[in-house]
Amino acid sequence: MAALSNLKRTQRTVTPKSEENAFISTTTLSDPTSDLEIFAKEVLNALISDNLPPTPNNFALYFDRILEDKSESLRRQIGAILELEEDNHEDTSIELEKTLKQGFSSVKNILQLSATLYKNISLMEKILEKRQAEMKEIPSLNGANDLIASLGDDVGKLSSILKKQVSHMKVIYDETATIVKQVENETIFDNQFGVYNKRFLITKLEQERHLIDEFKHKSSLITVRLSKESGETVQSEKAQQLMVRTVARLLLKTSRRSDIVAHYGGGVFAMVLKHTDIESAKRASERLFDLVSSSNFFISEQEIHLRIAIGVVELNATRGIDQTLVCTLEAMDAAENNPKLRYMVCNA
Repeated sequence: MAALSNLKRTQRTVTPKSEENAFISTTTLSDPTSDLEIFAKEVLNALISDNLPPTPNNFALYFDRILEDKSESLRRQIGAILELEEDNHEDTSIELEKTLKQGFSSVKNILQLSATLYKNISLMEKILEKRQAEMKEIPSLNGANDLIASLGDDVGKLSSILKKQVSHMKVIYDETATIVKQVENETIFDNQFGVYNKRFLITKLEQERHLIDEFKHKSSLITVRLSKESGETVQSEKAQQLMVRTVARLLLKTSRRSDIVAHYGGGVFAMVLKHTDIESAKRASERLFDLVSSSNFFISEQEIHLRIAIGVVELNATRGIDQTLVCTLEAMDAAENNPKLRYMVCNA
């Protein structure tokens, strides 16, 4: 706490006015990336000076606070760089929350209408029972006809009310279905396998492509699926799904915090390896292949040997995401068709 309370004092001692002016004058002529590197070193020095561990949370806290005291031009420069990797999770969460509240309101209306319909149907049943009892006590045919006419009026009125309520319910149901579809389109998680979904994968790949174009670093993508041979060893669809979920779990186990594991679709998984060149991606593929192959998977008393097919590609700023995905999927298919290969690299 003492270290945190001295934050403002630390900022002044780390970057006194004269040093800050010198910092600005020497960096405004350089590129924004160099400005960010120099500023990041300053933030790290401030953390060390306050005896705080340079964890991501602490670094982010100091980064934002120290940046507030910098010149407007420097803040704009660094802000423009940060926008490239901005996730906008907060804005997305707010919009998703609004949509969910609309959905809950529609569901509530449907339940209220259902309750009203049930009451009206119960009322009709009681009217019918009452008229039936009255009919038994009427001795003449004319009296019976009058009772039947009265019953027809009662049923007609209730029927008209019920038709309006059913029509209203249909409108609310359609609105709710639209809201549910909107929520589905905004989700980023695949509940079946416990990883990100295809929509999130495409978004992050596009984002990473722009970052590579800006900062010229290396990143890679691998696609993985359970081999057809492994999948055909069991007939049960439930067991096959369990095997695919096992592959997803092992992908998460071998991934780093910075990696993105997602379900591309049809049991095919993708892992974005940020700041990873093709050689490192190959080594990661080797580790993943060994991990899956050495994992014991039992169905009843039968031991199943899992085998996966892996496609590897290095992300390229000039190549579209669709082309990149097609390339690595084709490489994965090639690895599937050659049992001697653990993975195949896309060289397109």
